[in-house]
Amino acid sequence: MALAIFGISNSGLNLAVTLLVVGIVVVWLALIVYTYLDARRRISDPFLIACATIGSFFPYIGTAVYAIVRPPEFLEDAHERELEIRAAELRVKQLTEASCPKCEYPVEKSYLRCPKCQQRLKDPCPSCGKPVDPRWALCPFCETALAERQSRQRTRPKRKAAARPKDAEAAARPRAKEAEKETAPPKRPQRSPAREPDPDPRKA
Repeated sequence: MALAIFGISNSGLNLAVTLLVVGIVVVWLALIVYTYLDARRRISDPFLIACATIGSFFPYIGTAVYAIVRPPEFLEDAHERELEIRAAELRVKQLTEASCPKCEYPVEKSYLRCPKCQQRLKDPCPSCGKPVDPRWALCPFCETALAERQSRQRTRPKRKAAARPKDAEAAARPRAKEAEKETAPPKRPQRSPAREPDPDPRKA
């Protein structure tokens, strides 16, 4: 004799109720598995994955709550979005580097000057003549060391600084002369010698 569920003695109705209960249990177990797999695809923290799986053991309610509070996108989608953002940033950076820093006119890597504003972009290599960045220490085309040029550029300001005292002395000389003229006592005007009176022609 079949086991009567809910006190139902009819075998056909009892079988239908049994299948219904088994279906509800199967769906509940399937929701637990679904919650676990979906949480792994959306959440990177193992602790949160475990909490979502344990919560799904509450029949149907736990899975419904998880479906409401779960992250809106998968980890793969978030990773692809980050890659797209980085690619867009690299494109913007390339466009910025491929333009003049002064007037933002489009230029090429082989340009030494901007064709619009004539801004200096790169320097020619002293060996092969190809454009090199002033910040480079080695020419990537002919492997010529560019450190000598940098050392020359560093020593140029020293020469100018050494020549400044001479220029200051030369500029200070006329100022000292002007100061001497201002402090010197004013010269008295020279008196012309008194003329002797002409002899009276009558006395002669």
